[in-house]
Amino acid sequence: MMGGHHAASGAAAWIAVASTAPHALGWYPVTPLGVVTGALLTAGAALLPDLDHHSGTIAHSLPPVTKILARITEQVSGGHRRGTHSLLGLAVFVALSTALGKVTADVPLFGSVAVGAGLLSVLLMGFALKALKIAGGPARSWLLALSLSAFIAVYAPENNDWLPVAVGLGVAVHILGDLLTHQGVMILWPLRIKRPRSLAGIPVLNKLWRSSGCMSLPLIGAAGSWREWALMVPVTVYAMYGVVHAAFFALAQWASG
Repeated sequence: MMGGHHAASGAAAWIAVASTAPHALGWYPVTPLGVVTGALLTAGAALLPDLDHHSGTIAHSLPPVTKILARITEQVSGGHRRGTHSLLGLAVFVALSTALGKVTADVPLFGSVAVGAGLLSVLLMGFALKALKIAGGPARSWLLALSLSAFIAVYAPENNDWLPVAVGLGVAVHILGDLLTHQGVMILWPLRIKRPRSLAGIPVLNKLWRSSGCMSLPLIGAAGSWREWALMVPVTVYAMYGVVHAAFFALAQWASG
């Protein structure tokens, strides 16, 4: 799945889960401002698994930091669409974000500031800006990422466990998105169960279980296909509507009180 679509799906997932508006599920309710900040961070988190490719777009988002992290992640995870695109990778990302979410500091005028969330969001905002083609050169990328991260750190949701929820949602929808492509993902990594050659001729099974050991449910075909666009256009519209709707109510609450 394309990077911008990963980001949109992450934001949409947060809107659906965290907003209490009629267009959402409200399973993890936060304030309207929390909906906005959480959507921004989840959009970035939905690109986190692609840090496993040292020459990919995400690796060039905030140089030189992301280039270094990408090379390390690629080595540790075994390559693209392996460790970071697995259930184990999802668990590791949630655990890391849980630890960072506990790092806070009291700042005059602003009160308790989510320092850990702010630091992580610098990285994730860099990912999102690059994937959405908003960032320019390295200086502009860093400036925009730092500005958005400061906003997230100050106005993060009050729920103590919001950061791992946002990161978990983002990573999960990324894995699901890539699962829907031809290439699939190695969901059980580090287990690599290759498809036996004797099963290669079975029409349906050879699509679901790749010879590489990846699992696939190729409903959208190749990345960037018309089927992907058909799925992601309404998802993107939903994400944009949810963020604007929440921002409007956040401004209304600020104006009234």
